[in-house]
Amino acid sequence: MPSFTFNRLSLGLALAGMASLTHAAGFALIEQNASGLGNAYAGQAASAQDASTIFFNPAGMTLLPDRQVVVAGHLIKPQAEFGGVVNPVIPGVNNGGNGGDAGGLAFVPNGYFAYRLTPDIHVGIGMNAPFGLKTEYDRTWAGSTHGIKSELKTINLNPSIAWKVSDSLSLGAGLSVQYAKATLTNQAGAPGLATVEGDDYGWGFNLGALWQLSDATRIGLAYRSEVDQKLEGNATFSAFPAANGPVAASVTLPDSASLSLLHKMNPQLEFLADITWTGWSDFDELRIVRTNGALLGVTTENWSDSYRYSVGVNYRMNDKLTLRTGLAYDETPVSDTYRTVRIPDESRTWLAFGAQYRLSNKTALDFGYAHLFVKDARIDKTESGVTLTGKYEASVDILSAQLTHNF
Repeated sequence: MPSFTFNRLSLGLALAGMASLTHAAGFALIEQNASGLGNAYAGQAASAQDASTIFFNPAGMTLLPDRQVVVAGHLIKPQAEFGGVVNPVIPGVNNGGNGGDAGGLAFVPNGYFAYRLTPDIHVGIGMNAPFGLKTEYDRTWAGSTHGIKSELKTINLNPSIAWKVSDSLSLGAGLSVQYAKATLTNQAGAPGLATVEGDDYGWGFNLGALWQLSDATRIGLAYRSEVDQKLEGNATFSAFPAANGPVAASVTLPDSASLSLLHKMNPQLEFLADITWTGWSDFDELRIVRTNGALLGVTTENWSDSYRYSVGVNYRMNDKLTLRTGLAYDETPVSDTYRTVRIPDESRTWLAFGAQYRLSNKTALDFGYAHLFVKDARIDKTESGVTLTGKYEASVDILSAQLTHNF
């Protein structure tokens, strides 16, 4: 074995970091429709405004027309810039400054179809990306031994069913079949650029209930299960190919639960509210091994469960136009002690606006915009003898559009 180290595959290669600084706390993507963005996703487990309820609460399908299709897309631009000091500076490895803007523009699509099978039974299917996004620094930046590129892509197929038990109660359930792929790079010293790529399929489920308390008030309760992924792939080193080989890392993508309220204050005005819990505490460490069982490294994560709180308002101006606004606070699961350059995550506040324009009684267009004010994220982290001390200044902008059609 050569005398250099592999940075624990520098690998402290936090696969958790695979999503890096995203727009939702941790690396979850809440952008599963455009119709909810204008409300900062308040009340989504109760609103059931379209077929995207398949993701947020499948029981909501019982409120939909006989057949409906939804297609949505989101442009997401996180911005994250590190400011601070590094010690030591290694010529040719990490002397390239503070890395520039680690955020990058991403496009996230969603699609849903819901169908009334019988008067009381609805079925549907959704395709979306529940986790993901990307950060990338300059190749020789000050923290290049900690991480350069961190990218996660997921695709989730979600067939679902809903049953209208009574005029006031509906129940729903769905199955999630999820594909995940991660790519991670960093400078590993003498071995050169280290790259780890891996992918896997996993599965989970979601459940929901919808109570119509009165003509004006509805409550939704929804749960999405964990999805266990064992990412398998290869580690490669640009300057030492003899060290290349297959690797694996097990990651549990967290479960979540939401309690939502929708209340019609009058024929024009709706109030929405939501509290969502996410079980990030399962992510306590990342253990990376070669397929022969040899341990390459263990990174302590010690994330905590987090909560998201949101409120929103819909104002129906006329039969064609509805205006939306919303406010949310999204807690980070990451403490200052365990923050990494791959996930410079902090709590954020959402301010959102949106509108729906009905082209006809069958077709509607939704638009939404949100700006996320992200708290400065402090970091004091040592990897392979290189210490980064400072903070990140960050923000996120999201622009979404959606087409809904009944037929």
